[in-house]
Amino acid sequence: MLNRKKALFLPEASDYIGSSPAESLSLCKPVTSSPFVLGLQDEARKHSLPIQVGLHEPSESTSKKIKNTLVWIDAAGNITHRYQKIHLFDMELEHGPKMRESDTIEAGSEIVPPYDTPVGKVGAMICFDLRFPEIALALKRQKADVIVYPSAFTPNTGKAHWHALLRARAIETESYVLAAAQVGAHNEKRTSYGHSIIISPWGEVLAELEGWEGKQEKGDAWEPEIAVAEIDLDVVNRVRREMPLLRRT
Repeated sequence: MLNRKKALFLPEASDYIGSSPAESLSLCKPVTSSPFVLGLQDEARKHSLPIQVGLHEPSESTSKKIKNTLVWIDAAGNITHRYQKIHLFDMELEHGPKMRESDTIEAGSEIVPPYDTPVGKVGAMICFDLRFPEIALALKRQKADVIVYPSAFTPNTGKAHWHALLRARAIETESYVLAAAQVGAHNEKRTSYGHSIIISPWGEVLAELEGWEGKQEKGDAWEPEIAVAEIDLDVVNRVRREMPLLRRT
């Protein structure tokens, strides 16, 4: 059997999703003292397995807001890359859910260049960034092979837009798209759509997990799942060679 290189990609806000701004602020810890993060670093070292994970981190500029970040933990257990979510999810649907992420989260202001990983150059974004193709296109210009969107989509927006947007980003960047997604109820106020998915540079769905509706049906019988797919960089190169997208700007 081939000794393939591997990496684990976890969802946005994997440490917690608070039921209120006050709870979110109270639960936030620096990575240096977070039992969750320290545990992931130990597991990365133990299994020589890089892990990408969405977290909350304290802000250096204000005590009233926190950061929604995505960190890369390398196989030695070190945090080597960090992206701070740029676009914040503010929504108020008529007869539907209301949410203002900007009340609690400090927006990032930097597109982080793609970084080398065992599965190719990874370009990082988070959840609501999915609706803005400019970042994905910028990451492609910087030679990203894989675009990631760890998320916690609501069921309403997920049913309408999740698959369409993710496939569009894969097709227009000719990159693999990995979207690890929160699923099910977190508290009485928040439920996530789920449907973690891996999409090829041609826009094909290679793997997909259940969504919130499947979790509701199974109840206590539901168990956590992991989607697995092979990232073949020759496929990225072939698609880009055979259908070059020569963008005019």
